[in-house]
Amino acid sequence: MKTIQLLNEKNHFLEKFYSLNEKQLVQLSASQFENVEYFYNQREDILKIIKYIDAELLRTHDDEVAMNTAISSQDQAAVKECLRVKDIFVYRIVEQDVQIISLIEKLKNNIITELKSVRGARRAMTGYKSTTM
Repeated sequence: MKTIQLLNEKNHFLEKFYSLNEKQLVQLSASQFENVEYFYNQREDILKIIKYIDAELLRTHDDEVAMNTAISSQDQAAVKECLRVKDIFVYRIVEQDVQIISLIEKLKNNIITELKSVRGARRAMTGYKSTTM
């Protein structure tokens, strides 16, 4: 059944997405931010593939409904299992995204704090220079 094949493909790409996130989380946790843009581009590419698979799933489903295709209990069980696996990956990916956003937010706050510190030091230096001349 083509629907099962497509669902398995979708799960495969969700797993790739999950693995990509996992690798990036390790890098972000180690304060390695050099590859963030590459990471986001890879994510976008995987999401485009998943979107294409979703469109194919919709088309396949419509074709099967139009042809009154009977679905065996074995195929129904396979579809349910594919959907269960998909739900697990989606849940885990959402958890990862929350962690990634948190790490990036933390970095952003650290940079803002550093910039404020530098600005304060510059003002102090400017004030010192003005009073000594």
